[in-house]
Amino acid sequence: MIPACLSDGWTLCPEREDISAEFTRLLTAAQEGGATIAECLMIARQLKRDDEQSWHREWKRLAQANRQRAEAAFAEGHMATAQRNWLRAMNYYSAAAMPLDQADERRWVAVLAMQECARRYLTARAPAGEVVTIPWVDDHALQGYFLPAPSASGRAPTVICIGEPGHRKEEFLFKLAPHARERGLSMLALDLLGDERDDYADTLLQRRDLESSIASVMDYLETRGDVDFDRVAIVADGWGSSFVARAVLQEPRLAAAVCDGGLWDMHERSFFASRFAMSGIGIVPVPHAPLMVSSADCPVLITLGEDGWLKADRARQIVQKSRLGSSDIVLKVFTAAETGAAQAHADNPSLANEYIFDWLESRLGATVRRT
Repeated sequence: MIPACLSDGWTLCPEREDISAEFTRLLTAAQEGGATIAECLMIARQLKRDDEQSWHREWKRLAQANRQRAEAAFAEGHMATAQRNWLRAMNYYSAAAMPLDQADERRWVAVLAMQECARRYLTARAPAGEVVTIPWVDDHALQGYFLPAPSASGRAPTVICIGEPGHRKEEFLFKLAPHARERGLSMLALDLLGDERDDYADTLLQRRDLESSIASVMDYLETRGDVDFDRVAIVADGWGSSFVARAVLQEPRLAAAVCDGGLWDMHERSFFASRFAMSGIGIVPVPHAPLMVSSADCPVLITLGEDGWLKADRARQIVQKSRLGSSDIVLKVFTAAETGAAQAHADNPSLANEYIFDWLESRLGATVRRT
């Protein structure tokens, strides 16, 4: 059941963690232009306690209103207003799709509307962005949005932004693109879904070679005349980004990486090892092993909220041990006192992204050609 108003804090629906998390995401997106707080609170008041379908209906209605404003502004030549409204519409369509079952056709309709808003945003941007398709495996292609740096002349350092299976790239257009643009970086926003429906993510999760997608992306970027291929970095959005950490080990062409460094992978291995040990199966856990990125060729940044799933003190110990190698590994822990301390920095992603892109700017600016 969806309540008609907010409870304590930002918790919209205590008995529905997914709904509450999505509402928090929408509120924090207002900081980057993906929503407005007034509109989010308005929708919270309009949700019906006895009508669970009201979530989809109200967010879709709000998305359509923003989309109409965007089209009207675009027709009158007001590109900035058009872009802002398309970004909000895109995010609201994503919210409308979120709680619906994968088999519900309304979910796919909302996703298609979200993607169309993203394409319209790209056309209004200066310089304009483009939709790109990158061949991967098994006739499956990666779909991405390439956003050139503001100074489009010549080759620019570029940041690859990618999420876990099931995470759609459209969120990067307001969440990360402004940070890249302000620092003179081009950005390639990617997801592993391509143009597939959401249930394709279940198939992707069964793959053991997700990291091979990054090699395909690098092959593509190497063909572009506007990318400084000696200054290409990657940002893995969200916490469970060990597939990106594995890719960093296999991809010497990367100049810098922001990911979990393999912490989540170590956590899972330790958990299952301890469960097997309790069952009497002779598997010895290796809790003191260094991070997988300890042998990476490029500098790696790991960001962590102290209130997240993994203990910050344990992460510090692992990273400290991993620094005994030759790699450049930086761990930044965001505390509750400064915000950004929630899982995946959900309470204040702006603060974390500022730190991340400042770090990237420093590393890419100092990168030299490898031989």
